[in-house]
Amino acid sequence: MSPRLKLRDIAFFERPVHFARPFRFGAITINATPQLFVRVEIEVEGKGTAVGASAELLVPKWFDKRPELSPTQTVDGLRRSLQIARGLYLARTGFLTAFDLHASCIGAQVAMCAKKNIPALAAAYGPAEIDKAILDALLRAAETNFFDGMAGNIAGIDARLSPDLTEADLATFLADRKPLPRVAIRHTVGLDDTVEGEGGVADARENSGARYFKLKLSGDPVADATRLARIGKELDALDRDTKVTLDANEQYADLAALQALIDRLNHDPALRPITSRLLYVEQPMPRDITRQAPLGSLAARGFIIDEADDSYDAFPAARALGYRGISSKSCKGLYKSIVNATRAAKWSAGGEKFFVTGEDLTCQAGLAVQQDLALGAFIGVTHAERNGHHYVDGFGETPAAEAQAFAAAHPDLYADAGRGIRLSIHKGDLLTGSLHSKGFATSVHPDWSALALLEQPKSPQEQLA
Repeated sequence: MSPRLKLRDIAFFERPVHFARPFRFGAITINATPQLFVRVEIEVEGKGTAVGASAELLVPKWFDKRPELSPTQTVDGLRRSLQIARGLYLARTGFLTAFDLHASCIGAQVAMCAKKNIPALAAAYGPAEIDKAILDALLRAAETNFFDGMAGNIAGIDARLSPDLTEADLATFLADRKPLPRVAIRHTVGLDDTVEGEGGVADARENSGARYFKLKLSGDPVADATRLARIGKELDALDRDTKVTLDANEQYADLAALQALIDRLNHDPALRPITSRLLYVEQPMPRDITRQAPLGSLAARGFIIDEADDSYDAFPAARALGYRGISSKSCKGLYKSIVNATRAAKWSAGGEKFFVTGEDLTCQAGLAVQQDLALGAFIGVTHAERNGHHYVDGFGETPAAEAQAFAAAHPDLYADAGRGIRLSIHKGDLLTGSLHSKGFATSVHPDWSALALLEQPKSPQEQLA
């Protein structure tokens, strides 16, 4: 029997994060954006109270890419998503399992956000961050770690949001998990990143010994092919086997544009260093086009959805269109990641290969990267995009004492090699041993007194003023 809880409080905070280098993906370049922190207090039936926490960047123009909206407006959409979710969660006043809370709120959340002109992907952000903090508190109250707690289904996950699965499917998947002791990083090469020479793809100081690389695409097949050929030469110069993934962030307008890119990948000798290493192509077309466009013969190359993953039925729908995989991001919802990993395992038992990948929307050092890393290690993601350590200087604006507390509690994840405390990468891998601490993959919480309250989102009228 999964423990039941009731929420006592949910509080939101934020901290500025300035990037050490521009990060360009899709149609935006990010130089700075706030990081969200969530603090919840719960009462667990028969066990007293506990506090939990989560964190995630408030990323502009990813959850909502509509061109008529400014980056600031899309961040405010995420803030509204959080506020709406807070109201819905706190309105559930009885004792419920953690998944009961999520499942009873997510439908109303999407509907209420739609009335505020917030798309489904951004709507899911609020519950995703609250759910992580609730789970952290629940695990602390039960005095257990994330991996053991989830294997025993401490959250009470069931099939009510995924009728294509059975309760037995989920229970079997959870009970059979053997957490990975290490997860390889996938080094991101953004559209503005250096390709050759110092600071380039083959620079060991930049790629941290990565064996996996994620290459951003612009949506222009000619320009992308030219740049990929340059990157392929750099990968050939490395002294280790490497694999790549491609990510277009919805920039390919339609199937015809995508076909032009795939034709080049299939036939251009200059792109053989890329195609010989290519694992999959991520979210090539806009989410709305994706839902209307079966891949047909293109499916042979291997595609996954990411931004189109905005509901519990997104993966089955994508499968019917020819997609083989889907991304796991804790900012989209940890329970959805677990449901999708269960689906991939069940479908793959039939002979075809389906998979879940680890994609990182610049998870920052501390809570965010630890919780997302633990989720991936639990569901079996062997390599994950990790770009927070690359685009931000270590812990960024985090107070030194807080960074030192995380480093002391998780010495296998952080080290100071003369540039301040940073993510510690061991021959291209992150170690997960210290994530087995009580709670959701963290022994420590942020210094709440050093955080500002979440900024109030501006009204449309205020944004135009």
